[in-house]
Amino acid sequence: MSEFSGWLLDLFEDPQSGIVLWFIGREGRRIRLRQKFSVTWYARGTQNELQSLSAFLRAQHLPLKITYTERRDLYKNDPLAVMAVTMQPARIAWLTRRTAKRFPDVDLYDADIPLAVRYAARYDVFPLAFCRVVYENEYIREINVLDSPWDLNPPPAPLRTLQMDLDSDPRYQAPSELRIRFEDKEHCVSVHCERSSLIHLNSILSDYDPDLIVTNHGDTWLLPYLLAMSERNDIPLLLNREQERNVLVKKEGSYFSYGRIVYRGQQVLLYGRCHIDNRNAMLWQSYELASALEMARVTRLSIQTAARCSPGTGINMMEIYTALRHAILVPWQKTHGEEVKTAYELLRSDQGGLVYQPIQGVHEKVGMIDFISLYPSIMTHCNISPELPIPTHLGDSPYPPGLIPLTLGPLLEKRVKLKQFMLSAAPDDPLRPYYKARASSLKMLLVCCFGYMGYKAAKFGRIEAHEAISALGREALLIAKETAEELGFQVLHLYVDGMWVQKEGCETPDDFLPLLNEIVDRTSLSIALDCIYRWIVFPPARQDKRMSVPNRYFGVRQDGSVTVRGIAIRTHDTAPYIARTQEGLLDILKSATTLHELQQRRPQALQFILAYYKHLRRGEVDMVDLVVHKRMGRELNMYRVRSAVVLAAQQLQEIGEPIRLGQRVPFVYTLGSSRVCAWHANIPLDPRMVDYMYYSELLVRAALAVLQPLDIGEQLLKEYMQNDGIVQIPLAL
Repeated sequence: MSEFSGWLLDLFEDPQSGIVLWFIGREGRRIRLRQKFSVTWYARGTQNELQSLSAFLRAQHLPLKITYTERRDLYKNDPLAVMAVTMQPARIAWLTRRTAKRFPDVDLYDADIPLAVRYAARYDVFPLAFCRVVYENEYIREINVLDSPWDLNPPPAPLRTLQMDLDSDPRYQAPSELRIRFEDKEHCVSVHCERSSLIHLNSILSDYDPDLIVTNHGDTWLLPYLLAMSERNDIPLLLNREQERNVLVKKEGSYFSYGRIVYRGQQVLLYGRCHIDNRNAMLWQSYELASALEMARVTRLSIQTAARCSPGTGINMMEIYTALRHAILVPWQKTHGEEVKTAYELLRSDQGGLVYQPIQGVHEKVGMIDFISLYPSIMTHCNISPELPIPTHLGDSPYPPGLIPLTLGPLLEKRVKLKQFMLSAAPDDPLRPYYKARASSLKMLLVCCFGYMGYKAAKFGRIEAHEAISALGREALLIAKETAEELGFQVLHLYVDGMWVQKEGCETPDDFLPLLNEIVDRTSLSIALDCIYRWIVFPPARQDKRMSVPNRYFGVRQDGSVTVRGIAIRTHDTAPYIARTQEGLLDILKSATTLHELQQRRPQALQFILAYYKHLRRGEVDMVDLVVHKRMGRELNMYRVRSAVVLAAQQLQEIGEPIRLGQRVPFVYTLGSSRVCAWHANIPLDPRMVDYMYYSELLVRAALAVLQPLDIGEQLLKEYMQNDGIVQIPLAL
């Protein structure tokens, strides 16, 4: 027998042996091994139904074993008598789908669990786990994990990463060149000289042998294009390490999430290597590779799957992993429904998070106090889980930890430790971005665990538990508010799990410690001073200036960083030029440390906005900076009003580029009856037809969101722009 130490990179089913695993050896070798591995799924029904199912399964002529046993269902008090079917993993998806269609009245369990999660539950491994592996004749005899997904500083895997970027966005213009970067080398490959390009690309893949390929539009354009090129020229493309396998292509689709339709492009997955399309990865734009790898470690999904999955899917996989480790059945389809309630009970129970209207205006020296992962903390502290009685107040539970607290506990603890490191680290510590990316991915999982508890199709969800978490969250925030007021603080704003407070003489973190300690004593929940603002603005609502908006504010922290919520710079449908204008205004204002200095920045801010306004009115702006992206929320034929997004989508459809549900439609506002022009290489756009007047209105609106709280109203700002800055501006705030 032989052994080595290394990192688990990838695993997938193998029809002959069970599974194939790829490792990165400590000494640098890439090692391919096999392991015998069978999976078991369960069926529950009447005796006649199970007998018919058994006969059906045996008639498929597959190597499988049928036995009868008892297993625990989370929603039942007593164990269930079930039929267990043990087989090779390669055919389980096909067989369980046929079974569900043929026997709709039979309940299936453990039938749709990803292979990576099954393997992780049995051997306690995870992607990039550092392992000691004993093997013989390419078959694993023993695998021992030497680290944990909850380690703060795990031994880093020596991943060989190759980056592929296109010279243009294929959604709007056909690319002509592929730029390949790895280590300190860079290659440019033409996408038109097909044979030579394929030979060049294969040479790079063969010589460098990357573990991870990171692409730009790789799922939706680049890899499908290269594969089609490979087929036309009869030159195999060496994307997989498993040369006898084809790449796996998953179809595009749309799904409903948190009140909106989300589009997910097709996925191209590799065997023996990992592929991540940074345009099709859920968290990539904000947190990049460190976040994707952290998501893979804690969810136990493969790297390329974890990078693309939503946080809801990630928390679902973690709950399934916990269920498998505790021998709890995982239902194919949830059958536990909502309890019957009266209208009054519904009104009382389903109220959501606590939100106050902020005190409008500019406020100085404001502390932002934040419960650390409030809802997950409540779920673990109060032991809220579908199988347990619902608690009615904050406090310890008399019951053993349920499935949900068992899942969330380590996740919450790790995020708190990462956050503590960032609070204690120096601002210029090179590890801060790395820890921030990892903590942010864990935060997304923790945020979604609460919403997933109330999701009707969640395998381990329960709406009553979801409502109880909201109620206890409201109780915790009200306790925090009352505590602050008792200690002499003015509460400026409350929002679900955060509180903005102000008190004369409180300017340093130590000044807020008595308040924090008192809140912890009263709630037993972790809370922290997120930051102290030099100044913060709660602007008025656009429709009614007497009202403020809970989720719209901006301010400057004591370290000079800017916090922005709810204004144009944070929305996805803002043209880049407009967003850049607002960003420039905030850059001017952020140097002010007091309200008096903020007042002195107004002339500079007005001159800045005037310059941008003039450039726009004269048409001195690149067209790409005026492109707006709006989401298609329904099918094109379902719209009754011909809005801008509908007109642009129709234009794209006419040139053979239909927009899928949930996709964003790019367009530019134009003059004439068309009103918009879709942004595409095959749709001509005359710069003289751009509606610069409308863009000027958008620019003024974005500027007002920042300047209005500084006593610069809409009428005054418009006069200032139209009169080339020759307008008297009042000095006092």
